[in-house]
Amino acid sequence: MPDYHIAPNPGTANGHCPQPCFLAVRGQQILWQTNSDCSILLDGTGLKIAGCPVLPLGLFQGKSCFAADLTNVQVLPAGTEWRDLRSLLQVLSADLFNLAGRACQVAQWDRQHRYCGFCGRVTAISSDDRSRHCSDCRQFFYPRISPCVIVLITRGDHCLLASSARHQGKFYSALAGFIEPGESAEQTLHREVMEEVGIQVANLRYFGTQPWPFPGQLMIGFHADYHSGDIQVDGIEITEADWWRFDRLPPCPDSRTLSGQLIQHFVDRCQGACPPL
Repeated sequence: MPDYHIAPNPGTANGHCPQPCFLAVRGQQILWQTNSDCSILLDGTGLKIAGCPVLPLGLFQGKSCFAADLTNVQVLPAGTEWRDLRSLLQVLSADLFNLAGRACQVAQWDRQHRYCGFCGRVTAISSDDRSRHCSDCRQFFYPRISPCVIVLITRGDHCLLASSARHQGKFYSALAGFIEPGESAEQTLHREVMEEVGIQVANLRYFGTQPWPFPGQLMIGFHADYHSGDIQVDGIEITEADWWRFDRLPPCPDSRTLSGQLIQHFVDRCQGACPPL
């Protein structure tokens, strides 16, 4: 197993800062404290991290934070349990959830690149940036982020919401898709909308972004206006889609998600609470 070390966080004097905190991870799970208000921030007491990968995450509220990958640890500290990252979306603050997502993604990157993809030799963690490197063929491996677009299409006081095969009409959201090599975000948006619901859109307006650690996306949000065509779902990714009036929406994401923020902005605009983008 390769050696691990903890590099000082940028911006701290001589690498010194208050007592560090840890987020213990196992795949897409976070170790949750059942008997403490600190929830997922651990002080290291009782953690069996000897021999486990420990990776710097940066500063959080003035403390150095580290992800401890406990995938191979069998005995957990008293008063803790594993919680799926997705289940914490409604529980944690946005900043703390993003930190938890970063911990899972960094630990996953570290597990996936312990061996060089070119020559198969063991890689080493770099001391000056977040990468692993192969000393034999000089390759560097950085965490990968998959960019996605998500768009709320509107037509007057109606918006288009779709239900995926997984939700079978019980839950609706804005349309989303991965950016393909050689595409701009705008080109992806037009392509995904046509592929999934068969319509054309116009007047794209950038809204915002959100890191989405399932497992490693960056969501790029847009509003767009309906231009032409009739809804024809692809029947594979999308099983149902329809136009919904702003005050008669089906079950859909809340404002913790970028999809929910897009929908809420549309509702607020229809109610006169905010101007259009």
